Amino acid sequence: MSRISNRVDRIHLHTTKLYSVLKLLMHTYVKLLEKVVDTSTTSRQLSFNIVHIFKALQLAKINGHISRDLLRKELSLGDGSVKTLIKHLKMTNMIKTSNAGTILSDKGEKVISQILSCIPNETDIQKSSITIGKFNYVVLVKNMADAIKTGIEQRDIAIKAGAIGATTLIFKNGIFLIPTTNFNALSEEPQIQKKLIESLHPENNDVIIIGSDHKSKKIAEIATKYAALFTMINHIKH
Repeated sequence: MSRISNRVDRIHLHTTKLYSVLKLLMHTYVKLLEKVVDTSTTSRQLSFNIVHIFKALQLAKINGHISRDLLRKELSLGDGSVKTLIKHLKMTNMIKTSNAGTILSDKGEKVISQILSCIPNETDIQKSSITIGKFNYVVLVKNMADAIKTGIEQRDIAIKAGAIGATTLIFKNGIFLIPTTNFNALSEEPQIQKKLIESLHPENNDVIIIGSDHKSKKIAEIATKYAALFTMINHIKH
């Protein structure tokens, strides 16, 4: 019996170390997005940040290529900002130009694929008792429960991105918990819980962040993804 117990303990230790390595890798890949933003030959303040870089790479992966028109529409940025963003992506070898248009480079493909392995699923949900806006967007962050304090940090980042706020929940034993409590946040929202489980496929210790806005689904989406990237960067501190 003791041998079995020791073996279980070793497996648990190995798994814990593996998760720690994976989290460190995620932290490194997200920090690469910051380097893309910081690549500038002028002191002019930029109107985009890491979430716009992430979304641009994500669009390139989904669509096979990106255009200025697509980025203007999806990122809600002006012509000048989109032109500068593309310039930064090229300077850091995240994208390249081909006969098919502007596509991901090998480096860009690796970076976005690795980040998406940590935030693999997303969806939108209707207004409910756990949301605060007309438009609500949800992102799953894999195995980051230990990076969450109260969820206030994620809310503040979402507000910084232009949304009206965000709700952060932790998935454990089949239910979505309010951080630092054992309270089932969706006990009175069975349809929302059903959609989140079916759309996001959460596992124990996964985090979901729900960004909300009154005016725009795109703002809610950008804010949610910004909060998710913030969580991935800052988990090292916890």
